[in-house]
Amino acid sequence: MAKKSKKQQSGGTPATVALTAAGVPFTVHSYDHDPSHPSYGEEAAEAMGVSPDRVFKTLVADVDGTLTVAVVPVAGQLDLKALASAAGGKRAAMADPALAERTTGYVRGGISPLGQRKKLPTVLDASADRHATICVSAGRRGLEVELAPADLAALTSATLAPIGRE
Repeated sequence: MAKKSKKQQSGGTPATVALTAAGVPFTVHSYDHDPSHPSYGEEAAEAMGVSPDRVFKTLVADVDGTLTVAVVPVAGQLDLKALASAAGGKRAAMADPALAERTTGYVRGGISPLGQRKKLPTVLDASADRHATICVSAGRRGLEVELAPADLAALTSATLAPIGRE
C-alpha cells in the first residue's frame, strides 16, 4: 500500500482533482487491484488494512427514473427501499452498469461519488458519521481516497440516511 499526498495526486483522477480544487484534506491510498477478487470493496479494505465498515462503495441506482448515487459500507448491502425513501421516491433498482459508467465517467469498481461527469443526487449511509474518516473510490480500481464524511457529504450535496444493511 502506497500513500500519496494530495500534492502528488493533484493531476490525478477527476475525484482527486475535485478534492484538491475544493481545498479538502484527503489521503490517497493505492494498491494493486486483483481482477480475480470477488469484491472490489472488500479487496480495498484488505489491501489498505482498514476495517470494512470504514470503506464505502459507490453504487448507482435508478430511483423513479432518476439516476441516484448510493454510498454504503462495503461490509453490507444497499437497502433499495430505504434509498428510494431517502431520495424522495417510491421505487429504486440498480442502474444498468453501462449507463452508470457513461453517466459518471468512471468504470464499474472504480466509480467515485466525487468528480462525476454528471452530478447525480447522492445519499450517504448514516453510518459514515460514526467515523472520523472514511474511504471511497478515487476514480479507478486500486485507488481509494480517505476523507471526513462531512466533507464528502458537502462536496456531493449528499443526504445522510440509513440506506445500508448488513
